[in-house]
Amino acid sequence: MGATAESRTETHKRTWSLMEDVDYRLMETPEEKEDIYRLRYRAYLREGAVLPSADERVFDQYEDAPNAWTFGVYLDGELHSSIRISVLTSEWRFSPSLELFGEILHPLLDRGMVLIDPTRFVADPDKAGRFLELPYATARLGPMAGAYFNADYGLALVRPEHQAFYRRVFMQEVWGEPRLLAGQTKPMGLMASHLPTVRARVTARYTAMYSNAFERRMLFDRANHRRTASRPVLAASK
Repeated sequence: MGATAESRTETHKRTWSLMEDVDYRLMETPEEKEDIYRLRYRAYLREGAVLPSADERVFDQYEDAPNAWTFGVYLDGELHSSIRISVLTSEWRFSPSLELFGEILHPLLDRGMVLIDPTRFVADPDKAGRFLELPYATARLGPMAGAYFNADYGLALVRPEHQAFYRRVFMQEVWGEPRLLAGQTKPMGLMASHLPTVRARVTARYTAMYSNAFERRMLFDRANHRRTASRPVLAASK
C-alpha cells in the first residue's frame, strides 16, 4: 500500500472514531441560527469569500425555507462546523443551486426527480485544524439526506479549488462552470452525482459515510425536532 493510500486509510479510521464524539444539531432557535450566521462570517472572511460587514453575519433568503435543514456540528459541546441541506422536488424549488443553475436543474425536477442541495458548508477557522476529519464528518449529512429522501442526485456548489475533494469522495462530476452567488466574492461551479449509482461505492471507500435508518430519521424527520405548527413538513420518499 502506497503512502497516499495509507494516509487515506488512517484518515478514514480516525473519521470513523470521530463519529462517536460528533453531535449533529438542527439549528432552529434564533440563538442557534445566530451562532451559525457568525460562524459563516468568520469562515468566509478568513478565506476571502465575503467582504467585511458591520454586523459580521452571513445569511440568505433560504434559511427558513420549509425544504431546508441547517445543522451545527458539535465536538465536545462546541460548535465546529455547519452545513445546510435543501431538498428539491417538483413542489419545492428553492435553493442556492437552483438559483444559479436553474436551466440545468428545473428539467430534472419537472421529471419528478428529488435532488439534495448541501450549501453553506463551513468550519470554524480557529478549530478546523485540530480535526482533519471534520470535513468528512460534516459533508456526510448530504449523503444521509439523499438516503432518507430517496433522492436521485446529490448536488454541490463548489469553488474550483475544492472540486477534487467532491470528485474523490462523492464521485461527483462538474455540471456547470463557476458562477457568482449573491453576497459571495468567489464563484462556484455545480457538481453532482447519481446517488443510487455511487452510494455503495462511496460507503465502501469511506466507511464514515455510512449511516443507518434510525440516525437519518432522527436528523431529518421534523417530528423529532422543535417546530411551529405552521412550518410544513417535507415527507421522505420511501
